[in-house]
Amino acid sequence: MTFTKINPEILAEIKAAIGAEKVFTDAESLDRYSHDETEDLHYQPEIVVKPTSPQEISALLKICNKNHVPVTPRGGGTGLSGAALPVYGGVSLSMEKFKAIIDIDTENLQAIVEPGVITEEFINAVGEKGLLYPVDPSSKGSCFIGGNVAHGSGGPRVVKYGTIREYILNLEVVLPNGDIIWTGANTLKYASGYNLTQMMIGSEGTLGVVTKIVTKLLPKPTQSVLMMGSFSNNEDACAAVSAIFKAGVTPSALEFMERKGVEWVIKFDDIKFDLKNDVAALLMIEFDGDDLDDIFKNCEKTNIVLEDHNCTEVLFADTAAQKEELWRMRRTMAESVKSNSVYKEEDTVVPRAALPKLIKGIKEIGLKYGFESVCYGHAGDGNLHVNIIKAGMSDDDWKNKLKFGIAEIFELTTALGGTLSGEHGIGLVQKEFMPIKYSEIHLNLMRGIKKVFDPNGILNPGKIMPDVSSSS
Repeated sequence: MTFTKINPEILAEIKAAIGAEKVFTDAESLDRYSHDETEDLHYQPEIVVKPTSPQEISALLKICNKNHVPVTPRGGGTGLSGAALPVYGGVSLSMEKFKAIIDIDTENLQAIVEPGVITEEFINAVGEKGLLYPVDPSSKGSCFIGGNVAHGSGGPRVVKYGTIREYILNLEVVLPNGDIIWTGANTLKYASGYNLTQMMIGSEGTLGVVTKIVTKLLPKPTQSVLMMGSFSNNEDACAAVSAIFKAGVTPSALEFMERKGVEWVIKFDDIKFDLKNDVAALLMIEFDGDDLDDIFKNCEKTNIVLEDHNCTEVLFADTAAQKEELWRMRRTMAESVKSNSVYKEEDTVVPRAALPKLIKGIKEIGLKYGFESVCYGHAGDGNLHVNIIKAGMSDDDWKNKLKFGIAEIFELTTALGGTLSGEHGIGLVQKEFMPIKYSEIHLNLMRGIKKVFDPNGILNPGKIMPDVSSSS
């Protein structure tokens, strides 16, 4: 791709359009916005822009579209796919000033929120009104809701309540040419032509810049119970997952954690948890609702399933503090792994009954290529996060050989009926693997959609779509 560098004339035009105080060219800003949580990758923008209104974003995109300057939207910087990295320089468009919760409609169970609102703050705000927004990724304390929309993010409670796609009703979007549109309607049903709202979800800022989000809400459950099952091997734990649903119960969360991840998080985050010597894997299972008797009936059914799958011990969190400690163990696992080793994180997802074959295959691929792995994730959705650990791999193998092992992991997930990412997105680091799952017919359809929205290719270029040479 060929883009225009930001010269003094273009810079002056941008400053005049949105205000010089919202445009940053200092070294500290350029470095800060050159990376996110994706491994150790850095791509420096030429300028950082922090607009405060859709109209300012419109003015910016008109200038950049006219001059063929690339623009990379950015949320909270917590992404793991490299989608917010400005690989072609240009403008890093930060949405951090869009942080208003505009309206919480308790009559229609809806809210209007700006994309720079931190997800947990939004969850807490609607919770104070007795309502629930159930999309809660592990980084909810720092990620933006706009980034969640852009990546199709999920979290533990997707298993009961559904993905983010089921909670986004309508979006205000600035298109690459500067036009501002609403993608749909604030209604629970939508059968009026192509669903542009759904097309924007998971598009990773390649089709437009989201400036307002209309979400669906639910009544907040008043009760919850958290149980923890221990297993002596990964496969038994994973096999129990599908069996729990077959028993007729639906947890509000069902998380898998491998022993090594638990060991690291205990050390890193000073978690108080008695990890027995014979435990290889854990399932963390939560039920919520308004009737404790119903919840405990589900726990009893689940306990029978766990026993049938060689569960060695079942623990119940007796207090709110114990629940919080166990959830903290799960939520800080990614950070703990990152603090211990050079690593790469993959975001596999398969039909949940295929989880035992998936984790067994991942370990076999690791032995073949010489890497270790720490696995955990939203097992109730079949979504397994695979943290590949450099361990004893040579620098040369890590740089040149590992990608073939990752490709085999994705070939396995595809063979099991899965796909490349459940919630982290494709971005920069996974795009070369897209041809494993998608044919040229699929990829060309996606390229065609991109071309319709963004003929000049200025918006978040270099993401999702593999280079033509890698898909031939």
